[in-house]
Amino acid sequence: MPQLQLKPFGSHGKTHKITPASAGWRYVGFSLYRLRAGEKAAEPTGTNEVILVMVEGKAQITAAGQDWGVLGDRMDVFEKTPPHCLYVPNDSDWSLVAQTDCTVAVCAAPGKSGHGSRKIGPDGITLTQRGEGSNTRFINNIAMEAEDYCDSLLVTEVFTPAGNWSSYPSHRHDEDDYPNITYLEETYYHRINPAQGFALQRVYTEDGSLDEVMAVQDHDVVLVPRGHHPCGAPHGFELYYLNVMAGPLRKWRFQADPAVDFLMPK
Repeated sequence: MPQLQLKPFGSHGKTHKITPASAGWRYVGFSLYRLRAGEKAAEPTGTNEVILVMVEGKAQITAAGQDWGVLGDRMDVFEKTPPHCLYVPNDSDWSLVAQTDCTVAVCAAPGKSGHGSRKIGPDGITLTQRGEGSNTRFINNIAMEAEDYCDSLLVTEVFTPAGNWSSYPSHRHDEDDYPNITYLEETYYHRINPAQGFALQRVYTEDGSLDEVMAVQDHDVVLVPRGHHPCGAPHGFELYYLNVMAGPLRKWRFQADPAVDFLMPK
């Protein structure tokens, strides 16, 4: 099985490139660019649809034959303001020129020519609390099931306060048995505040055939091919992650680990 915790290639340029082939699965792709002002990036979408997420900074973007202007106004992801994003369908292309230092995520999954290119956010994205107590976290939904923007992609941002847990109670979405559960591969792009810290993520199955606990650092990506995948932020360190999910059906249905099912909201 491919390694689940992926370190960035470096601190500049294209620092992550995850494909279904490299991840050993079928649907989700994820790339990350960290650019300086004036630098460029461009890619064809091919058979994939993509969502470009301006994690930080500003860029002039052209995509699907249209100039979309300068997108982005969040200079630090931990400002927690809604992101500027752009959906680009399959059989198209995109290019950008960084207007400031910027971090741009490229979220990819199979496209079906079912949706046109469009801006997503910041309007219509509202930071929303989920959970309570030490399970409180805050969500920016970019393109989840309620947003009919995509053919396959499900994309969201999560901010977890220091000392709290998220993606918890532990749950899995690794079987194609709708409406009980859906098969969704998932990537986590992690950021830590302050950046020298760490957070914990466990990826495990109930039968123990997969059980890895990772100390994730700033800009790491974790692959979740199956199983449960909770995250914990130590005291003093705030956690952000960008989730990308996709599978054969664009529905998010999950089942809790029986060991923690009593914690699920009823």
